[in-house]
Amino acid sequence: MQKINQWHQFDTAAQVADAVLEQILTSAESAIAERGKFKLVLAGGSTPEKIYQQLVDAKTDWSKWQIYYGDERCLPADDKDRNSIMAKQALLSKVAIPSSNIFTMPTELGAVKAAEKYRQMIANVEQFDLVLLGMGEDGHTASLFPGQQHDQNESVHEVYNSPKPPSDRISLSAKTLANTRKCFFIVTGESKQTPVSQWKQGADLPVASISPSAGVDIYIDSAAIA
Repeated sequence: MQKINQWHQFDTAAQVADAVLEQILTSAESAIAERGKFKLVLAGGSTPEKIYQQLVDAKTDWSKWQIYYGDERCLPADDKDRNSIMAKQALLSKVAIPSSNIFTMPTELGAVKAAEKYRQMIANVEQFDLVLLGMGEDGHTASLFPGQQHDQNESVHEVYNSPKPPSDRISLSAKTLANTRKCFFIVTGESKQTPVSQWKQGADLPVASISPSAGVDIYIDSAAIA
């Protein structure tokens, strides 16, 4: 039976970050104890970046962490606007996660080749332990945008004509993002009030298409609540 969404409201974005940080570490501890590894899908965005910066000081067995990405822009490998560069600067270059455990989307190759290669990279992932996602002002998540059509059976989509530059990206599919034990949405800021309201009212938004069997947990600050 599909579980309902759980909303966790905090006064500030900093409190959201603190709460999510704690839950990431709890999930990591459980996954490592039970299955010997922690498979985490990272999100882009300013609040996730703050969380990654705080994670640097965590007491955890980094050698057991496996890092994946929800989406990536088709930009040069060292471009500062890539999610992978943000995550590297905030966290990955500062902790002892083996490079072989970091599965970067090779979008410098273009959307077609990058999607093809990433499908191969994640082919043996039975299930993620935790997926982190944000939400845009139009209700998009990862690089799944309103009004765009994709083959729902694909594990990774090529994305063109993104409403925000750059136009070309790749994204894990809604089906792949839902294949997780836990899914946390991190939603902060006044600009999110309209899509949050629409989401709560059952609108057909990309955020609403992510439906793990365990439901999703939405960590949200007061500014994002209308």
